[in-house]
Amino acid sequence: MRERIWNRRRRFHVGLRTIKTAAAIIVSMVIVDQYGSSASKLIFAMLGAMSVVQPTFKASVEACLSQILGVICGALAGVLFLQLPISHLTAIWIGVILIITAYNSLHITISPSLPCFILVMICTTPDIVPLQYAAGRIWDTAIGLGVGMVINVLVFPYDNSRKIRDTIESLDRDLIAFLENMFDGDDILPDADKISGTISRLEKQLTIFANQIYLFNGKRRRQQLERFKLCDRKAKELVYQLGVLGSMERPGRLNEENRRRLAACGAKILDDRPLDSVMELDVVTNYHVGGILTLRRELLDALESR
Repeated sequence: MRERIWNRRRRFHVGLRTIKTAAAIIVSMVIVDQYGSSASKLIFAMLGAMSVVQPTFKASVEACLSQILGVICGALAGVLFLQLPISHLTAIWIGVILIITAYNSLHITISPSLPCFILVMICTTPDIVPLQYAAGRIWDTAIGLGVGMVINVLVFPYDNSRKIRDTIESLDRDLIAFLENMFDGDDILPDADKISGTISRLEKQLTIFANQIYLFNGKRRRQQLERFKLCDRKAKELVYQLGVLGSMERPGRLNEENRRRLAACGAKILDDRPLDSVMELDVVTNYHVGGILTLRRELLDALESR
């Protein structure tokens, strides 16, 4: 019961990015309100502020460009179809098809709803001045984008270094569990799929970290990124070594050195076969186990280095 309540609380967790998005919306609306707000102006300012608060600086810039281009494309489509001798519904039908097709052809991942919305507004409002309306919406959107960008970059910029460290620590735990299962005395060998999944998560977090731009402590962040990349390379080497072990029909016997090193890592080794005579399988097994433990130590050292 307690676990169910805890999971429910975690599900309704309010993150920092959510708070920053709400703050960006309110500030941009207050600014827009200074020069005569309307529902349309506030909506576009809100959309701009919401879209730009992204986990990385690169994603925020892409959101800015996408929003501005979306407004311009919608406005151009509306002005163009107003000149044609067709009904407004036909103009909207053709325009929406063309906008969505263009977005799909250019592999634009954001929704084409913004340019379609502007197209509909221009085509269904007889007294609207298309160019003036488009310029106003670009201005409103730009205010939201500018406010959102400033808040996103300067106010508690997103930092996923803790997640990267947690992922590497999780990788280390998975590694120890793999070796325990490898030498637990039965004939069922573990595979490295779980560890490969952890490394995929690590690479995703590293991509986010690399796409951040910080105005302060830039040198320290670059050094931190290089350290994390070194950890990623060590982790990939680990997966290769683990894959070799996992492909064996059965593992060889551990020598005393590897038993000692595994015990120092906290691994519980149940395989107590004595190494009274050395066979090729034992040599191969101990070579890869020794390499894995060395890579593990190098990975943890790289993580903790300053």
